[in-house]
Amino acid sequence: MSTAYVIVTIVGAVMVGFSAVSMFARTPWVVKPMEDYGVPESWLPWLGTAKAAGAAGLIVGLFVPAIGVAAAVCLVLYFIGAVITVIRAKWYSHIPFPLIYMAPAAVSLFL
Repeated sequence: MSTAYVIVTIVGAVMVGFSAVSMFARTPWVVKPMEDYGVPESWLPWLGTAKAAGAAGLIVGLFVPAIGVAAAVCLVLYFIGAVITVIRAKWYSHIPFPLIYMAPAAVSLFL
């Protein structure tokens, strides 16, 4: 296990974990864009749970590699869905935000 892999995985887990907590807390910088994208507010707990599970899976993956791979794949798919949602809402300037969260998960897959 390389140092780069450990660092990227921990950074990714912290980023996605922060995003999950922000979603659970219904912070304005999360809720408002979700409304703008047309995501029902009732989905926020489920989306936050998916992010939290992904973050936990990345950390567990440091010890059980198969879990880490599964978590990273699921997070990449989650954030691809987020990009699609942003594109469907025609908020093209917001496309980088889900990509920033997806990057560490994708990189951890390759490391």
